[in-house]
Amino acid sequence: MRLQPEKLKALATKAGISREQLAQAVERPGLAGERASRAVDNWLAGRHLPVCKASDIARLASAVGASVKDISRFESKVRYHRGSPRKARLIADLVRGKSVDQALNLLTFSPKRAADNVRKALAAAIADAEQFEADVTKLVVSLSTVDEGPTMKRFQPKDRGRAHPIMKRSSHITIGVEERSAGRKRGSR
Repeated sequence: MRLQPEKLKALATKAGISREQLAQAVERPGLAGERASRAVDNWLAGRHLPVCKASDIARLASAVGASVKDISRFESKVRYHRGSPRKARLIADLVRGKSVDQALNLLTFSPKRAADNVRKALAAAIADAEQFEADVTKLVVSLSTVDEGPTMKRFQPKDRGRAHPIMKRSSHITIGVEERSAGRKRGSR
Protein backbone atom coordinates (compact mmCIF):
# COMPACT_ATOMS: atom_id res chain seq x y z
CA MET A 1 0.00 0.00 0.00
CA ARG A 2 1.37 3.41 -0.97
CA LEU A 3 0.14 6.81 0.20
CA GLN A 4 -0.98 9.23 -2.51
CA PRO A 5 0.05 12.71 -1.32
CA GLU A 6 -2.10 14.69 -3.78
CA LYS A 7 -5.30 13.07 -2.54
CA LEU A 8 -4.26 13.50 1.09
CA LYS A 9 -3.50 17.20 0.56
CA ALA A 10 -6.85 17.77 -1.12
CA LEU A 11 -8.79 16.03 1.64
CA ALA A 12 -6.80 17.81 4.38
CA THR A 13 -7.44 21.27 2.92
CA LYS A 14 -11.11 20.40 2.39
CA ALA A 15 -11.41 19.32 6.05
CA GLY A 16 -9.29 22.28 7.26
CA ILE A 17 -6.62 20.11 8.88
CA SER A 18 -3.07 21.41 9.19
CA ARG A 19 0.20 19.50 8.91
CA GLU A 20 0.69 19.70 12.67
CA GLN A 21 -2.66 18.00 13.24
CA LEU A 22 -1.71 15.27 10.76
CA ALA A 23 1.61 14.84 12.59
CA GLN A 24 -0.22 14.45 15.90
CA ALA A 25 -2.49 11.84 14.32
CA VAL A 26 0.41 9.62 13.20
CA GLU A 27 2.46 9.79 16.39
CA ARG A 28 3.56 6.37 17.61
CA PRO A 29 6.59 4.95 19.41
CA GLY A 30 9.63 5.77 17.30
CA LEU A 31 7.78 8.48 15.39
CA ALA A 32 6.86 11.25 17.80
CA GLY A 33 7.14 15.02 18.04
CA GLU A 34 9.47 16.59 15.49
CA ARG A 35 10.11 13.26 13.74
CA ALA A 36 6.38 12.83 13.08
CA SER A 37 6.19 16.37 11.71
CA ARG A 38 9.13 15.76 9.36
CA ALA A 39 7.67 12.42 8.29
CA VAL A 40 4.33 14.03 7.37
CA ASP A 41 6.18 16.79 5.47
CA ASN A 42 8.11 14.12 3.52
CA TRP A 43 4.96 12.10 2.78
CA LEU A 44 3.09 15.17 1.54
CA ALA A 45 6.07 16.07 -0.68
CA GLY A 46 5.94 12.61 -2.29
CA ARG A 47 9.00 11.19 -0.54
CA HIS A 48 8.52 7.82 1.12
CA LEU A 49 11.09 8.02 3.91
CA PRO A 50 10.47 7.14 6.67
CA VAL A 51 8.36 4.33 5.24
CA CYS A 52 4.66 5.09 5.56
CA LYS A 53 3.16 1.98 7.15
CA ALA A 54 -0.42 0.79 6.68
CA SER A 55 -1.23 1.87 10.24
CA ASP A 56 0.07 5.38 9.45
CA ILE A 57 -2.14 5.57 6.37
CA ALA A 58 -5.13 4.42 8.44
CA ARG A 59 -4.45 7.14 11.04
CA LEU A 60 -4.08 9.81 8.35
CA ALA A 61 -7.33 8.68 6.72
CA SER A 62 -9.24 8.88 9.99
CA ALA A 63 -7.74 12.31 10.70
CA VAL A 64 -9.08 13.74 7.42
CA GLY A 65 -12.36 11.86 7.71
CA ALA A 66 -11.84 9.49 4.78
CA SER A 67 -11.28 5.81 4.29
CA VAL A 68 -7.93 4.19 3.56
CA LYS A 69 -8.87 3.42 -0.04
CA ASP A 70 -9.43 7.14 -0.70
CA ILE A 71 -5.81 8.18 -0.02
CA SER A 72 -3.79 5.13 -1.03
CA ARG A 73 -2.85 2.93 -3.96
CA PHE A 74 -2.55 -0.81 -3.41
CA GLU A 75 0.71 -2.14 -4.83
CA SER A 76 2.32 -5.51 -5.23
CA LYS A 77 5.76 -6.50 -6.51
CA VAL A 78 7.21 -9.58 -8.13
CA ARG A 79 10.96 -9.42 -7.76
CA TYR A 80 13.56 -11.33 -9.74
CA HIS A 81 11.26 -12.36 -12.59
CA ARG A 82 13.39 -14.51 -14.89
CA GLY A 83 12.90 -12.56 -18.07
CA SER A 84 14.19 -9.40 -19.65
CA PRO A 85 12.62 -6.10 -18.62
CA ARG A 86 12.01 -5.18 -22.24
CA LYS A 87 9.78 -8.21 -22.79
CA ALA A 88 8.00 -7.80 -19.46
CA ARG A 89 7.26 -4.13 -20.22
CA LEU A 90 5.17 -5.23 -23.20
CA ILE A 91 2.77 -6.94 -20.81
CA ALA A 92 2.91 -4.16 -18.19
CA ASP A 93 2.01 -1.60 -20.85
CA LEU A 94 -0.85 -3.80 -22.00
CA VAL A 95 -2.71 -3.70 -18.67
CA ARG A 96 -1.98 -0.12 -17.56
CA GLY A 97 -5.19 1.92 -17.29
CA LYS A 98 -7.49 -1.08 -17.73
CA SER A 99 -10.13 -2.24 -15.27
CA VAL A 100 -9.11 -5.17 -13.10
CA ASP A 101 -11.47 -7.64 -14.82
CA GLN A 102 -10.25 -6.66 -18.27
CA ALA A 103 -6.60 -6.83 -17.17
CA LEU A 104 -7.04 -10.31 -15.66
CA ASN A 105 -8.66 -11.56 -18.89
CA LEU A 106 -5.83 -10.13 -20.99
CA LEU A 107 -3.20 -11.71 -18.76
CA THR A 108 -4.91 -15.09 -18.58
CA PHE A 109 -4.96 -15.53 -22.35
CA SER A 110 -1.65 -13.87 -23.19
CA PRO A 111 1.01 -16.26 -24.54
CA LYS A 112 3.87 -14.17 -23.14
CA ARG A 113 5.99 -15.66 -20.35
CA ALA A 114 5.83 -12.52 -18.18
CA ALA A 115 2.02 -12.53 -18.16
CA ASP A 116 1.94 -15.15 -15.41
CA ASN A 117 4.00 -13.08 -12.95
CA VAL A 118 2.13 -9.87 -13.83
CA ARG A 119 -1.14 -11.71 -13.15
CA LYS A 120 0.19 -12.89 -9.77
CA ALA A 121 1.18 -9.34 -8.83
CA LEU A 122 -2.23 -8.05 -9.92
CA ALA A 123 -4.03 -10.71 -7.88
CA ALA A 124 -1.98 -9.77 -4.79
CA ALA A 125 -2.77 -6.06 -5.25
CA ILE A 126 -6.49 -6.88 -5.59
CA ALA A 127 -6.39 -8.96 -2.40
CA ASP A 128 -4.69 -6.07 -0.59
CA ALA A 129 -7.42 -3.71 -1.78
CA GLU A 130 -10.14 -6.11 -0.66
CA GLN A 131 -8.68 -6.08 2.87
CA PHE A 132 -9.50 -2.38 3.10
CA GLU A 133 -13.05 -2.73 1.70
CA ALA A 134 -12.31 -1.37 -1.77
CA ASP A 135 -14.98 -2.05 -4.40
CA VAL A 136 -13.38 -4.60 -6.74
CA THR A 137 -15.64 -3.62 -9.64
CA LYS A 138 -14.23 -0.06 -9.54
CA LEU A 139 -10.56 -1.03 -9.32
CA VAL A 140 -8.28 0.14 -12.13
CA VAL A 141 -4.63 -0.69 -12.82
CA SER A 142 -3.11 2.72 -12.15
CA LEU A 143 0.55 1.68 -12.01
CA SER A 144 2.41 -0.99 -13.91
CA THR A 145 6.16 -0.69 -14.14
CA VAL A 146 9.03 -3.03 -14.85
CA ASP A 147 12.50 -2.27 -13.51
CA GLU A 148 15.72 -4.00 -14.35
CA GLY A 149 16.94 -6.65 -11.93
CA PRO A 150 20.37 -8.27 -11.64
CA THR A 151 21.87 -9.95 -14.68
CA MET A 152 23.50 -13.38 -14.42
CA LYS A 153 26.52 -13.58 -16.69
CA ARG A 154 27.25 -16.93 -18.29
CA PHE A 155 29.59 -17.94 -21.11
CA GLN A 156 29.23 -20.44 -23.93
CA PRO A 157 32.54 -21.99 -25.02
CA LYS A 158 33.27 -21.68 -28.72
CA ASP A 159 35.96 -22.89 -31.09
CA ARG A 160 39.63 -21.89 -30.87
CA GLY A 161 39.42 -21.01 -27.17
CA ARG A 162 36.86 -18.25 -27.49
CA ALA A 163 33.77 -17.72 -25.36
CA HIS A 164 30.50 -15.96 -26.14
CA PRO A 165 28.76 -14.15 -23.29
CA ILE A 166 25.17 -15.02 -22.35
CA MET A 167 23.31 -12.43 -20.29
CA LYS A 168 20.43 -13.93 -18.30
CA ARG A 169 18.38 -10.89 -17.37
CA SER A 170 15.85 -10.51 -14.60
CA SER A 171 13.30 -7.84 -13.78
CA HIS A 172 11.17 -6.45 -10.96
CA ILE A 173 7.46 -6.05 -11.78
CA THR A 174 5.31 -3.56 -9.85
CA ILE A 175 1.52 -3.42 -10.23
CA GLY A 176 -0.69 -0.89 -8.43
CA VAL A 177 -4.48 -0.64 -8.34
CA GLU A 178 -6.73 2.09 -7.06
CA GLU A 179 -10.42 2.68 -6.92
CA ARG A 180 -11.66 4.89 -9.72
CA SER A 181 -14.42 7.30 -8.75
CA ALA A 182 -17.90 6.92 -10.23
CA GLY A 183 -17.28 9.94 -12.45
CA ARG A 184 -16.04 9.94 -16.02
CA LYS A 185 -14.04 6.88 -17.04
CA ARG A 186 -10.77 7.10 -18.90
CA GLY A 187 -11.07 6.88 -22.63
CA SER A 188 -14.82 7.55 -22.74
CA ARG A 189 -16.30 10.58 -24.43
